[in-house]
Amino acid sequence: MSNSIIKIQKGSLGIRFSNVFKSSNQWFHKTPQRALEQAYQAALAIKTIEDQHFGGKKVSEDAPQYTASVLECFIKDVDKHLNTIKFKLSEFKLTRSLDNSGNIEFIEKLKFIDEVVDKYQYDSSGSPLSSDDSRFTSVNRMNNGKSVDQSNLSPLDFVEVQASGEMFKGKKSGALPRSIGRTFQKIQTELDDSSEERLMNSYRVSRKKTKSAINFLLMLILVPLLSQQLSKSFVFIPLVEHYRQTHEVALFLNSEMKEEALHELKSYQEEMQMSSLLYKTPVIEAEEIEKKMAEKAEEISRDFDHRSSEAISNIFADFVGLIAFALVIIFNPQGFAALKSLLDTVMYDLSDSAKAFIIILLTDVFVGFHSPHGWEVLLEGLSNHLGIAPNRSFIFLFIATFPVILDTIMKYWIFRYLSRISPSAVATLRNMNE
Repeated sequence: MSNSIIKIQKGSLGIRFSNVFKSSNQWFHKTPQRALEQAYQAALAIKTIEDQHFGGKKVSEDAPQYTASVLECFIKDVDKHLNTIKFKLSEFKLTRSLDNSGNIEFIEKLKFIDEVVDKYQYDSSGSPLSSDDSRFTSVNRMNNGKSVDQSNLSPLDFVEVQASGEMFKGKKSGALPRSIGRTFQKIQTELDDSSEERLMNSYRVSRKKTKSAINFLLMLILVPLLSQQLSKSFVFIPLVEHYRQTHEVALFLNSEMKEEALHELKSYQEEMQMSSLLYKTPVIEAEEIEKKMAEKAEEISRDFDHRSSEAISNIFADFVGLIAFALVIIFNPQGFAALKSLLDTVMYDLSDSAKAFIIILLTDVFVGFHSPHGWEVLLEGLSNHLGIAPNRSFIFLFIATFPVILDTIMKYWIFRYLSRISPSAVATLRNMNE
């Protein structure tokens, strides 16, 4: 009887495992369909926003009927849906081989998704841009001025504008010089009634990005600094001082602090003797000298005890400041992108002579002939800040290697990037160095 019950239980358990395996297998093989459906729904959501609020046109910052705040909400929604489409289409592309159903209905969905996505791109802050600057395109692509075989491409691919056919099409030579066409286009734009509104919208967006970049820069400086100072003053120093008062710990963290305290005490004793000789004061008794020396030693011990507590607290407070710095960057990617865009704009707007001057200034300060003295001062200051005795061997080894590495990185950056971005700046830099 018991054996039959065990057999029945084993049979039911096997059926359960079989059902679970089948359902898991079905769920896994439906991954392409599920991913494509989610991407399709995201594209439908974008299309709904366009139809209901933008007259069927793409969501753009140039729409005059909405304020900047409303436009920002729409753009963030579109950005979220575009990210969903991007990841879900990648998932569909990777798992397409799992779908053995032979269903070709996905073609219509892909075409619809392609039509929606082709209108948008991402700028440095993650917001959709106009179709004139579009970086994302689908099936029709160009590579090095040559047409790519469309049969080898998928509607899932997103490529950058520098590889798109639109860009190469604009570079084809025609019967008339392109400058004439650009001149007529400029005149047409200036005569357009909506050009002023578009210009104002562009100015508002630019001003908003600049404010965002400056606010982020201030946060990047103030938040870590305040976090470090406040945590040090109100949390770590009281805790460390309480621990040092209630436990037997060394008064001096390193031998240099002890030598400095002895030197200060000896200077005080010599100062008393010198004062007695110069001003003809009565000779101080040995007991009085010993009493004053004991008072001075007590004062020095309190001072160095506080300095030791500060040095230990600096380690924890600096760690808190680094965490605050990282959190500001992690939780405000839009501000980070705006700051990067502002710095890029400032650097590109500088003249070639100014770029060369800044590069020479930075290289001379950090890797120049006199830079070892500056590195030595910085490393000794950092050691004192953390309560560590400066190690001369380590400092000299650091000075002998790190500036050389920086100089190599700077030269590689000039050769690899600056020569492509601004060749005239490289030529100016070479002439100024000579």
